[in-house]
Parts: sequence; structure tokens; C-alpha cells
Amino acid sequence: MPGMSRRELLSSASCGFGYLALAALCGQNSFARESSGIANLSAKVPKLPARAKRVIFLCMSGGPAQLDTFDFKPQTGKKKHAGSVFNFAQHGESGLWISELLPETAKHADKLCVLNGMHADTSNHAQAFLQLHTGDRLRPRPSLGSWVVYGLGTENQNVPGFISLYPSKPSVYSSQFLPPIYEGTPIGLNTTNMSTATIGNINSDHLPTSVKRRQLDFVQAMNREHATLRPDDSRLDAVIQSMELGFRMQMTAPELLDLSQETKSTLERYRVGQGKTAGTCKDSDFGRQCLLARRFAEAGVRFIELHHGSWDQHKNHRADVTANCESTDAPIAALLEDLEQRGLLDETLVVWGGEFGRPGLVPENKKDATGHNARGFTFWMAGGGIKRGLAYGKTDPTGARAIEGKVHFRDLHATILHQLGLQHDELKFKQGERELRLTGVEGGKVVKDIIA
Repeated sequence: MPGMSRRELLSSASCGFGYLALAALCGQNSFARESSGIANLSAKVPKLPARAKRVIFLCMSGGPAQLDTFDFKPQTGKKKHAGSVFNFAQHGESGLWISELLPETAKHADKLCVLNGMHADTSNHAQAFLQLHTGDRLRPRPSLGSWVVYGLGTENQNVPGFISLYPSKPSVYSSQFLPPIYEGTPIGLNTTNMSTATIGNINSDHLPTSVKRRQLDFVQAMNREHATLRPDDSRLDAVIQSMELGFRMQMTAPELLDLSQETKSTLERYRVGQGKTAGTCKDSDFGRQCLLARRFAEAGVRFIELHHGSWDQHKNHRADVTANCESTDAPIAALLEDLEQRGLLDETLVVWGGEFGRPGLVPENKKDATGHNARGFTFWMAGGGIKRGLAYGKTDPTGARAIEGKVHFRDLHATILHQLGLQHDELKFKQGERELRLTGVEGGKVVKDIIA
């Protein structure tokens, strides 16, 4: 096309998704080199026996109050100490203690493995959130999802291997020093059509598919010719692959994101289109996320992260934790039910938790505010070869700190990778003269006691 520069051609062509990828990738200051060859999303066979094929991470941002959800601490004695302020009951054949605030999740008690001995290094939100997602609380590092896709690729070449729903921070889906092709795809709410979610620049129907294919082939031919002159630059390979993925996504993603074909009863179970606002997220928003997560799992997405916040209840604790539980309880229960019924739970590792927990309240002082507690808090896992109906680890009588079955974020990461067939101390990437990994130089340990 005479009179047009290559950049102008790229920006005016119909492949807008690919151009955005090019602009974003080439705007970075430094790029990783994949020592083992060209980065790609092809499915890889793990070295270890894999118990799970994918992960759904239910991220409860802000620090959910473990003592009012899954870690029952009865307040006893003449002068009651800090502990749970809501009623608990035992559920299922396992007898797991679960709060009255989570009646629907409680119906799935025998699917859960509750980790009551979690602990982290800091009670600062930003640093703990970063450590939860990347293993490092101080420096930008690749996210857990990026490491998983780097190690395993994806099962479906028409959709991203790593999807982040409603992400609150780029660190949630960033690939950092890993090749850019492993970065997560963020998806947000479509406010003009409440039955669909959106990926930027993906809904493009202004030209026939055949024309868009010819345009992309023309652009890709130039990209590949350019790449032959720079064989060590992972940016160019990432651009080429992301543009191809963007084209394929235009064919498949709109239908995958469209919930209008779901039955009325399904939408009601997930609470889509229902509920009040809790924190920064509506009931219907989180229900939509859970339903999309099920659809993504069925489509072969390797790592799916959902977000609900905020659980940072410094004031009005009782009302806010009640609202947050109401927002998440039924959708999570519906997700677990559907995964089980569709034969997906055994091969899907579901993980629930936030960056830390909260100290208990003392009813006698009539206060309704809590702080931060990284010394002892709760996660739970389900499916993916994890034991069912198990309470593992515990905190002291006031829930202040983990005293048995302690699990650090590094141990959690090591266990997740293990269930996917990846050995955490061998999943490395060379940056300069250093070999870096998710579990860091400290390393983590696989929590073998919770593996079925």
C-alpha cells in the first residue's frame, strides 16, 4: 500500500487485537529470551503424573475473615476472648465446621480441603497480594498463572491459556520476565450488555472473516520476514503468535463469553442478574464470573482467576462480611456443583483465599472493626487430586497465629504446581546469569498430607 508506513498499516488493518499486542509488547523496556527455543502455547506433557489439568483461583481480595467463615473459634470463659462472632455448624459426613454465612458452600463440605494453617510474610495489602500471586512480596515477578502456562501450555489454541476476570492489578496476570506470550488475558464486564463479558478489540465484525484472514496473512508475512533478522528477540515471536490467537479468538470468544444461551435456572443458581452491591463487586458480577469460569474450564483454559473484593473490613465488620458472603456463597456452590456433575472437578483444582486473614472480634467490647493478620488464616482447595472433607492445620485458640500444619504461600504454590504435574524447583527461567522460579530461592514444599 503506497504512502503508508508499516506502523500505519498495522494500526489501520482490521486485526486491532494484534496491533494492540504489538504496541504493548514492543513498548516494554526489556524482554526475556526463552533458552529452550521459541515460546509457544502448545500443550506440554508434564514430567510428574498430573492430577489436575487446570486451576480456578477464587481470589478474595482484601483479606477474608477466617474466623467468621471456615476457622471456628468458640468464645468461652467468663471473659470471652477474641474469636468467631457468627454461629458455626458441622456439615457433611466429614463434619467440617462452616459459618452460618455460607449455607450453600456448606452443602459441599465433603468436597473441600480447608487449610487453617496458612501464613505469609507481611500484613501489608500490596505486598501480601503480590506475594500471593507471584511468590515475591517486593519485586515484580511473573504471576502464578503465567508460570502454569509457561510450564504446560494450553489445551485449546483458540482461547488464551490464562484468563483473569475483573483483575484489580496488572500484577495479577503479568508475565514479567517470562516471554510475553504467557501473559494472562484480562476480561472485564460489558456494561452495555449484561449477558456478556468483554475482551478488548475482540468483537470485530466490520469485515468478512476471509478478508480479515487475508489482511492478517499480509501483516504476518512482514512480521516473519522481520523476525528472521532478529532470531533472539522473543517480542517478535510473541507478536506473531498473539496476532494469530487474536484472529482465532474473534471466531470463538464471543460465543464463549455470551451467557444468553444459559438456562434461566442456571442463571438463578449462579445469581446472575440478582443481588445487591457488596464492597466493590455486585452479586451478579461474581455469579457471572463463576459461570464464565465453568465455561472456560470446559473450553480448556489452563488457568482462570476470579476476583471479588473488598474483604478489607476495618469498620462495620459484621455487616460487610455478611454482604461479601452473600455475594459469593451461591455462585461458588453452583460452580462446585456444575464441575462435579460435568466430570470436571477431579481434573480441576479450585482454590479459594485472599492475601491474609483478620483477627477476631471480642463481643464484650462492642467493637465492630478488625485489622490484618498474616500469621494465621484460611484457604480451601477442592478437586484436582486433593483430599475431600479435610480440615488441615490449625491456629491457636484465638486464631492469632498458625500453630499446626503451617502452609506458606510458597508451599501453596509448590502444591498447585505438583498437582498439575510440575516440579516447582525445576520450573525455572534464566534471566541473565540467574535461574528464577515461582517458589524463589527459599523454595516451597509440597503439602503431601492433603493429596489424595
